[in-house]
Amino acid sequence: MFTGIIEELGTVERVTRGRVSAVIAIRAEHILSDLKIGDSVAVNGVCLTATGLTGHGFTADVMHETLDRSALAGLGPGSPVNLERAMAANGRFGGHIVAGHVDGVGTIAAIEQDDNAIWFTITAPAQVLRYVVEKGSIAIDGISLTVARVETDRFAVSVIPHTAAVTLLGRRRVGDRVNLESDIIGKYVERLLRPAPELKTKESKLTMDFLSKHGF
Repeated sequence: MFTGIIEELGTVERVTRGRVSAVIAIRAEHILSDLKIGDSVAVNGVCLTATGLTGHGFTADVMHETLDRSALAGLGPGSPVNLERAMAANGRFGGHIVAGHVDGVGTIAAIEQDDNAIWFTITAPAQVLRYVVEKGSIAIDGISLTVARVETDRFAVSVIPHTAAVTLLGRRRVGDRVNLESDIIGKYVERLLRPAPELKTKESKLTMDFLSKHGF
């Protein structure tokens, strides 16, 4: 589990592509202090497993499913990425519950300066927007942010200069694709409120006629 508080900006060193999957090598510094093989790292909000360590970074496998559902397929050598290690049990819960399971990909439709704030308007798929509520939380490229406005096919967040400076969001441009993960609590609530499907029992073929024909 993550909290959406980015620890550092890493840099993609190389992407080795297979037929439908990939291995990504990322240069990092801060998160390497206690990173071990097998640990989880959120890369632009996508939970990946560190499969190898070097003196200056780590490698991770990216499955076909992940490439299809996220914007990681667009990464290449030199791409900056948001990095966050899994939350420690004694750590601060600085953002919100982020699973690292991307729900969909959005597109930045507008970026506007508003005094010291920066507004990002993002178009999103319907399956993501159904869980987006004003003043609720959403993870954009793994960054925990508060939703300021929701419209039919988009939503907006207002970002302070610090967040823009220390995350990938400050380098984003109109038209860029971003990973989106809606608040998991809303998904569980919906599931609990949805009526459970009735269990269908198969009609037994054991009848009195069948028994009499077979000597019972």
